[in-house]
Order: sequence, then structure tokens, then C-alpha cells
Amino acid sequence: LSGPSAPNANVTTRSVTVNVFRAVPFIIMLVALLPVTRWLVGTTLGTWAAVVPLTVNLLPFYARIAQVSLNEVDGGLVEAARAMGCRRWHIVRHVLLPEALPGIVGGMTVSVIAMINASAMAGAVGAGGLGDLAIRYGYERYETRVMFEVIVILIALVSVIQFTGEAIARRFDHRR
Repeated sequence: LSGPSAPNANVTTRSVTVNVFRAVPFIIMLVALLPVTRWLVGTTLGTWAAVVPLTVNLLPFYARIAQVSLNEVDGGLVEAARAMGCRRWHIVRHVLLPEALPGIVGGMTVSVIAMINASAMAGAVGAGGLGDLAIRYGYERYETRVMFEVIVILIALVSVIQFTGEAIARRFDHRR
């Protein structure tokens, strides 16, 4: 909860941590996390090896989006709930989450699209998927048709996800 009772030191520490992870480009994080990836999944190649850096890359990204959505909730609503005697959990469950849900869903949509982007980059280091297809068969074999087909597939996939995410966010937005 925001306001004068919020522990500012913890919020600042979390913000710095999120900003540090968000500042590192994915391809660099992918390489830097190779030892952690090997320890967690037993390999540094393949689809499962890409899951670790994808997760580490996207969690701070989504956390910031969720934080912004929660911070945009009108403080008057929180104060009104406090005045009615609501406990912290009830404020979170019945005020903050319903009010922030459209932004949170929108943030999830953006995060899924960012994950598609990052997973395509992970294909460059053997993680498979569309990125691997575009690089191995399109770029390295000079088959530009394959690269363009992958691009078209990615555009279609992102468009469907964006359209669906916006529709779900509109469904949860009670202000419209």
C-alpha cells in the first residue's frame, strides 16, 4: 500500500533491484546466466536452458508494470476502505486488484509479447523456436524467404496476443 505508512526503504531497494535487472540487455543476461542455467536445468543449450534467462529477464519487467498499475489506483478509494474498517488484505483484494486489473492484464500482454521477442533472440544461441529457424535456415543459408515467413508469423502471433490482451483488459475495466 502506498502512503505515509509505506516502508520507503524497502520500496526503494526493490525499485533499484528491478531497475538493475531491467537495464541489462537480454542477450547479455542470457550469457551471464549460463552458470546459473547449467546449475538449475543441467544444460546451457536448448529450450529449457532459455527458460531461466527469459524468466529472470521478464519478471522485473512485469513487476514494474504491475507496480505502476497498482500505484495508479486512486488513493481516495484506499482511504475510503480504511475508513470503513477494511483490513489490508481486504483493501488489496477488493480495492487495489479490481481497480488495477486492466493495467495488470495490459502489462501481462506486453510481457508476453516481450517474451516472444526475447525467445526469438534465444534462438540465436540454440534455444530452438522461430528465432533459431530464422537464423539457421533464413540467415545462414541465405534463404530470405524463410526469414520473411518467420517475420510474418511473429507479426501475426503478436497481433493476436495484443488483440486478445486488449479485449480481456476491456472486460475487466469497469470504468467504461
